[in-house]
Amino acid sequence: MLSPLITLLRAHQLGRQLQDIERAIRALSTRHRQRLALLTLREVGQASRSEFPHLYGTSPEARYLPWGQGTVVGYERARSGNPEVALRGIALWLAVAYHETKHSPGDRLLPQHRLVMQLLRELKETQNATSGHDARARMTAAA
Repeated sequence: MLSPLITLLRAHQLGRQLQDIERAIRALSTRHRQRLALLTLREVGQASRSEFPHLYGTSPEARYLPWGQGTVVGYERARSGNPEVALRGIALWLAVAYHETKHSPGDRLLPQHRLVMQLLRELKETQNATSGHDARARMTAAA
């Protein structure tokens, strides 16, 4: 009986944070989005290699909370006035939110998972477009 309520509260919290994270990403320049794409890829990979990916960024003594602290830490950093700290915070938030919503029981966190996946896809496309542009520029310079 308590579990659905906890899941509902978590879905609401992640949804609210996701709106702010999305707004922050959309406000980034192309160069900062490229940097964010690399940081996010690294964070997702590191989280995947951890024992409990959805608890990535959580201190060991807090492992038994209903959810990890990674999104809280990432969200706080994402709101920093320091651009590098903010980018690292967004990357951490995306990585933890991805893993948490991916393996969530039930459908309560499915909308958040879809939005996180959309943001990750957009960042990947930004990175791919830039890589292709850089390669074309190098080929043109070499010719």
